[in-house]
Amino acid sequence: MRLKTTSMKCIAISSLMFLFLSLGGINAQVIDTGEESLEVKAIDETPVKEVAKDTVKPFKRIKAGGVSAVVGEYVIVEFDIDLSFLEMQQQGASIEGITRCQMLGKLMEDKLYAHHAKQDSILIPDSQINSRLDQQMQYLISELGSEEKVVAYYRKDNMADLRKQLFDVNKQIALAAEMQGKVIEDVEITPEEIRNFFFSIPEDERPVFGAEVEVAQIVIEPEVTEEAKQDAIDRLNEIRNDIVENGSSFATKAVLYSKDEGSARKGGLIPGVRRDAPYAKEFKDQAFSLLEGEVSEPFETSFGFHILYVEKIRGQEVDVRHILLFPEVSQETIDKAREKIDKIRQSIVNDSISFAEAARLYSDQKETRNSGGRLMNPITGDTRFDLTKMDPTLSAQVYNLAQNEVSKVFTDRDRTGKSSFKILTVTKRFEEHEADFVKDYEKIKELALKEKQIKAIQEWQEKKIGETYISVNRDYTDCDFSNNWLKQ
Repeated sequence: MRLKTTSMKCIAISSLMFLFLSLGGINAQVIDTGEESLEVKAIDETPVKEVAKDTVKPFKRIKAGGVSAVVGEYVIVEFDIDLSFLEMQQQGASIEGITRCQMLGKLMEDKLYAHHAKQDSILIPDSQINSRLDQQMQYLISELGSEEKVVAYYRKDNMADLRKQLFDVNKQIALAAEMQGKVIEDVEITPEEIRNFFFSIPEDERPVFGAEVEVAQIVIEPEVTEEAKQDAIDRLNEIRNDIVENGSSFATKAVLYSKDEGSARKGGLIPGVRRDAPYAKEFKDQAFSLLEGEVSEPFETSFGFHILYVEKIRGQEVDVRHILLFPEVSQETIDKAREKIDKIRQSIVNDSISFAEAARLYSDQKETRNSGGRLMNPITGDTRFDLTKMDPTLSAQVYNLAQNEVSKVFTDRDRTGKSSFKILTVTKRFEEHEADFVKDYEKIKELALKEKQIKAIQEWQEKKIGETYISVNRDYTDCDFSNNWLKQ
């Protein structure tokens, strides 16, 4: 392919860096590598631990607090680069072949975008940043065990200081993403450009597309009876009465009985709930309708039945605890569901009904039944799934299926732990093949558009680098940057 190697390297580094930028911060001082703790102090005589072999002249001594580069109003220090490498390693990403020069170049690109986003008056609502931050904090707390451990991990005095730091980092990420989106939003590609792109690639260099499948499914869920729902409500009422009337601990009850594994081990705690947070509407309605210390009546969401306790109200945020219960599904209803899907499968195999028609008539999954059970790839937005990249559970069921063959019945569990029975079929199979202009037109169009977008980004960067104040530390003047950061 004729996509520039340097550009693709930057894109690769960008994707690997995302989680670091989302969860880390430029002022963190201790990073747990799983083997030892690396402490970096901002003093002249403290060397930084080597994390990647560079391709330029070796660094004899680097100041941990020293400035590596300045882009507009943003400063990049040596520790930002070290932290980038360490966070990538912690997330299981390989840093092999990525030099300090490349990492600095990527950080400078991010700052260039953020700087010009501000210059162009691009605004990101604080609510959007806070929503993302809430998700990150939930992830960090679930991984480390408590707010206190998260604060200690990032060497902050309190949660407010940590949230402020992560808010600033997320704001820069959002500004950079918005600016990059603005650069390429008007980039379009014509059929003639697509044709020229494809036929300009030598035949022996044309891409090979891996095996792909289009998949449909039928889902049968064991019936949840009204009696089972009422039993869950009655059990929550018993727990609630013991808390309200007898002073029992809500947190203890959550540890003992809640089916939400993520919060149960923390006493049901979900900190920092905001009105724009990604929770069920019914959950947020309860959270913001109660006073501190109040316990809700049982209520239902798509996850199950809850009671909720408001622990603390902090402005537009609420710290809550909740207990989640699922209605019990009897063995009788499980057996009925299994018998039903067995009969549906047999009818399809016997050609008494098509898979698509059976899905429309019988599947319990509303999202897919009207399309004959056809699944959409959440990554690409189309109906094709790359067998090497699809969900392992799904891949295991369809990998050896011939086109139009029906899988055996298997049991699946959703995010709430609720079981259902499924059958799958491969409606179309595409074997691994060299790119074909007609058959793979949409994929080729995507590649051609991506190349044109990369060119637009490169032209924008070249122009803005010339217009922006940029200073690079002399230790990096021998770097072979993909952009003209040194303005030579």
